[in-house]
Amino acid sequence: MAHNIAKIEKHSVGGKERDLCVHRKGATRALPAGHSDLPRRYKNIGQPVIIPGDMGRNSYLLVGQPGAEETFFSCCHGAGRLKSRAAALRSINADTLLKELVSQGIIVKASGRDTIVEEAPEVYKNVNDVVSVVDNAGIAKRACRMRPLGVIKG
Repeated sequence: MAHNIAKIEKHSVGGKERDLCVHRKGATRALPAGHSDLPRRYKNIGQPVIIPGDMGRNSYLLVGQPGAEETFFSCCHGAGRLKSRAAALRSINADTLLKELVSQGIIVKASGRDTIVEEAPEVYKNVNDVVSVVDNAGIAKRACRMRPLGVIKG
């Protein structure tokens, strides 16, 4: 899924339909069931929305809901960072991180130790909290929670 895209779309603004350039950076579409832009296969359920977690926490599959109209039918495409890559490299020990992930049954394959540290779970917001906000706001509804089994970074 693209998470940095701009597209001309029709949206209601102040009660009038307008053509807008919607720029989604770190976001994806979240169209509700019945929306005219949905492909036939999703018409009855809504657009699938993936909110990936991090290496050590869940990821989610959601479906767009009517409340997403308030966000121009947009939803976050991830939990969001708490620490920069540089801050992660200064504060996280790669060996400790790998041991923690292995103890959770998560297999990690990466091109380098820095790559793993830059994407450590503690550098991201807790995706479970983020998904709760999205669901409670009526933007997208949880359909499935997934647990990481393996991580490939390269």
